[in-house]
Amino acid sequence: MNKAVTEGLILMPPPFSDGLTVWSSGDGTPGAPTYDGAANAAFVPSDPDFEGCLELLKTASTQKLRWMGNTPILSGCYLRVTARVKAMSGALPTVRIAGFAATAAEAAVPGVTVTGPAVPLTGYGETVEVSAIIATAQRTGVDMVWSGVHHGHLGLDLTGPNGGVVRIDDVTIEDVTGFWLRDLMDWVDVRDYGAVGNGVADDHAAFVAASADAVATGRSLLVSDGVFYIGQTLTIEAPVRFQGTLAMPDAARLQLTKNFDYRTYAAAFASEGLALRKGLQALFWYTDHDTFDLCGRRIILDAPIDLAATTGLTYFAIRRVLKNGLIEANDTNAWNTVTVTSQATYSTSQPAFLTGVTNVANIPVGARVSGSGVGREVYVKARNISAQTLTLSQQLHGAAGTQIYTFERFQYVLDMSGFGVLERFEIDSVEFQCKNLCSALNLSTEGPIFTLRNCTFNRPKDKAITSIGRGCQGMLVDNCLFMSGESAVRSQDRVTVALNVNANDVKLRNNLVQRFGKFAVMSGTYHLIEGNHFYHGDNEMNAVRQPGLVLTYPNSISTITGNYIDNSFIELTNEHDATPNWGGEFTFGGLSVTNNVFLVSNVISSFRFLTVKPYGTGHYLQGLIVTGNVFRTVNATPARPEGVDTSYADLDYSRFRNVVWQNNTYNGIPGQTESPLVLRHDQGSANATWTVSTGGKLPFSGWARTVSGLVMEGAATDAGTTVRTSFPYVTVQQGANSDDVRLIWPSPTRGRAVVTVRVDNPI
Repeated sequence: MNKAVTEGLILMPPPFSDGLTVWSSGDGTPGAPTYDGAANAAFVPSDPDFEGCLELLKTASTQKLRWMGNTPILSGCYLRVTARVKAMSGALPTVRIAGFAATAAEAAVPGVTVTGPAVPLTGYGETVEVSAIIATAQRTGVDMVWSGVHHGHLGLDLTGPNGGVVRIDDVTIEDVTGFWLRDLMDWVDVRDYGAVGNGVADDHAAFVAASADAVATGRSLLVSDGVFYIGQTLTIEAPVRFQGTLAMPDAARLQLTKNFDYRTYAAAFASEGLALRKGLQALFWYTDHDTFDLCGRRIILDAPIDLAATTGLTYFAIRRVLKNGLIEANDTNAWNTVTVTSQATYSTSQPAFLTGVTNVANIPVGARVSGSGVGREVYVKARNISAQTLTLSQQLHGAAGTQIYTFERFQYVLDMSGFGVLERFEIDSVEFQCKNLCSALNLSTEGPIFTLRNCTFNRPKDKAITSIGRGCQGMLVDNCLFMSGESAVRSQDRVTVALNVNANDVKLRNNLVQRFGKFAVMSGTYHLIEGNHFYHGDNEMNAVRQPGLVLTYPNSISTITGNYIDNSFIELTNEHDATPNWGGEFTFGGLSVTNNVFLVSNVISSFRFLTVKPYGTGHYLQGLIVTGNVFRTVNATPARPEGVDTSYADLDYSRFRNVVWQNNTYNGIPGQTESPLVLRHDQGSANATWTVSTGGKLPFSGWARTVSGLVMEGAATDAGTTVRTSFPYVTVQQGANSDDVRLIWPSPTRGRAVVTVRVDNPI
């Protein structure tokens, strides 16, 4: 810093050769006496030591020499006043820099030091230099603190005995603020510690030294212009500012403990994708932070981020958070799906494996498996190249034997599948802008409590969230928006899936899902699905719909509560079972569907809001609660709200147990299902056998298995008016469809009965 250079400020007094009219023997203020024509002063044009100088006879106790020009005193500006003096004859005086501290009105500023250090002259012909530094700040090295001074009239004083003759060289005034620059600035520059910045030389040691000094002095670190190669992991404990950039090996981490946010990493690497990778890499190591803040930035990503490869870790079990930004895929070939076909063998004795896999090394972990007898959302969890085996995320319901399988490896913005265990990772308020180029998130193979909050998944090509193993255990997905790239595609032709689940205890709450193929394909148990709106309609008439929610573990022990299920339906299956025929295990049920809004429009009459699809024989319903829901249709008349998809097998209606379907509201649906079903039967003519038809109103067109209540409304009489006091007994499972009950009287009777029929055996 130099005000004379940067701002053109005139500081230097004129030389004595220009005349003595501007050099005062007083304070230097306007009207003060000058040395022009004075008897004790003369200009000497030639001197062996000075090119031109002032020769002065000391005649006063304090002989003053002041430049009458105004020298501005500026905050933050340090001025050095220098003079060279030598005694020629007579008494030897003492010399010091001095000045008049003036206000803007030329009044003296009180209380300031107006003289510098005094230097005695001890011999004749010996040149002595005197100087003093003037500034507004009290700092070490400042001789005259002039706080509140507008300008000064600067020069020197001669003190001591009179009668001596001295010669004085031209007085200089210069800006020396640079002497204090490092003290004035709150940063240190890595170049001052040996950093080269040519992109080749390893500047790691210089950065470490600079960082240590910055910490010790309480300052920040400046990475000035250049490309600085850092050959190993670098931890910077001081605040840091990047003008230049860094180049680092992939495995080397940049750990910024005081500026741990995306903004700083982006400045450090001048690459959005690399900055995100390096920030995530540091997040999973030591940075003294548990959160990486994207600072609301939009980040363009050219290729997937493999989180395990980026961090060099396969196990991590400490809470970490990524938050607050938008990550957008850029159109490159790195997002292309990898598709491999290979022959393999499946056996129900090894239900988690494919064996004898040809070209197993070509099949990537995380690939989705498709083939005959393969259920939805089955993935390669692991592979053993030497054994030629693949470990699957789910069992295959009908693939026993050898066949050709197709393996599709989708590409993800953030791929965590390389982690064996990743626990308690959270993503908060991040938008994944997939642009139909890629999918968004691929979870770890193991590890509980992955959390998503307030995130947006915009147009994923295939999946928003994929679980290839049990990294979804206890997953929480709250307040997220899933926006499909298939909005213009017919519902039945869509292939995108918002998420899939293989493990237990998942919470899906308050999410909005628009026009995906499916919202969720969920295996496992103990799920809570609450407050979501999933909409999968289209603009077709007499349209076909896909299930929005698929539960593939038959006895899921889950609740579906308070959702808006819009132009889609719930499907219960056991497609992830290698032996899908019932074998004594808990069967379809363990499910509560309560207080939801179901809406459908413009669909074919075969549409059902809840469907059971058994992939094997012998299954039945056990513990199914469907209550308090609203079923509504627009421009459609589905025959009933529920049904059984018998593509593979039907249910065993003789074994239904603990099925409650009641207190629901129906609008536009002819068949209004209920169990317990309350019927009013009018018998107009006397008959000993009354056949009471349920009219197909029992859930899933099931059997009339139990009569839990029978009340005569009014008198039961014979053909005339004689009241019958005897009571009938009941037979169940009557009629061609086993959905009628019969009341058997001791003698022909007529009247009205109120009968409560159940589709199940409640015991």
